[in-house]
Amino acid sequence: MDYDHTQHAPLHWLLVVPGTAMLVTAWQAEQPPWSAWLLSIVGAIMIVLSMCFRWLRLRAEEDALAIAYGPVGLFRNRLRYDQIVAFRAARSALIDGWGIHRLPGRGWIWNLWGFDCVAFDLRDGTKLRLGSDDVPGLLAHLEARTGLAPTENA
Repeated sequence: MDYDHTQHAPLHWLLVVPGTAMLVTAWQAEQPPWSAWLLSIVGAIMIVLSMCFRWLRLRAEEDALAIAYGPVGLFRNRLRYDQIVAFRAARSALIDGWGIHRLPGRGWIWNLWGFDCVAFDLRDGTKLRLGSDDVPGLLAHLEARTGLAPTENA
């Protein structure tokens, strides 16, 4: 397959640091047992989530673009090439944030870091923005796979 790009970001530290602090506090402080368990559980969840969002990998498959956060692969998706009606280089706004979510009127966003992205119009009417620090490479790959040319920025 001809496209495989991984974007890295430091945002996972925003979960690692407080998660670790919670675990250390739970193990060392004198407190009721239920609070130590609660701190341990929440701290462990934060650390696991941080490992889910260390990088975002976009990889070409035969019929789709595989989208995966990692290294813990809880969050992944596939964007089938035959579902793409149009695509273009775009920029997300601060209101869009990072991560995976849908905003009314703005559609879905899968973004890890920064504001550069590729915006998609899909056959079912869904709007999707996919963050990347390799927008030109992704556009070239999509053009080759879909036979469509990128539309003008909107």
